[in-house]
Amino acid sequence: MNNIQSKYIITIPNNIKVFYSKDKKIIVFKGPLEKRSLKLKVNVFISKAKQIIKVSSILTDSSSNSERKRAKAIQGTTTALIKQLLIETSTVLYKKLKIVGVGYRTFDVENFENKLLLFKLGYSHSLYFKTPKNLNTFCLKFTKLFIYGTSYSYITQTAALIRSKKTPEPYKGKGIIYETENIILKEGKKN
Repeated sequence: MNNIQSKYIITIPNNIKVFYSKDKKIIVFKGPLEKRSLKLKVNVFISKAKQIIKVSSILTDSSSNSERKRAKAIQGTTTALIKQLLIETSTVLYKKLKIVGVGYRTFDVENFENKLLLFKLGYSHSLYFKTPKNLNTFCLKFTKLFIYGTSYSYITQTAALIRSKKTPEPYKGKGIIYETENIILKEGKKN
């Protein structure tokens, strides 16, 4: 237990409670925003006094030879998932999208129980996008869209789906882009 590398040791913030069941091989995090759980494939050691979690490379059950060979990879993946769950239970995550182009707009539409986004992206028709129930959206100036919630995977997946409605074209850069993304423009034909 002492020979675990420091990259597999995670400190637990004070505002998060950790529950671990060795029999069921499950770890639960309860933070200020919500509760999340993770099914484990490797053993973990929790020190309540030091507020740390140590992820070992020892598998929880007698598994196949191929999984024993991949024990180090499973250890790294489990460490990353635990860190992600600690962030998701304590903070609100967001993604910003910019809509670039003349006449390109987005609007929030409240429809009975559904939350819809209306996009005008230069097509002959408007596009509607239904947002998932566990995510929230906010339109600012009709050209900036904020997607926020507590699940990082849902936020990034939804942002990618929205971006796929009009990916930026390489000559003028028009389309839906992430706020931190830089589009490298190509030169047009020269006479």
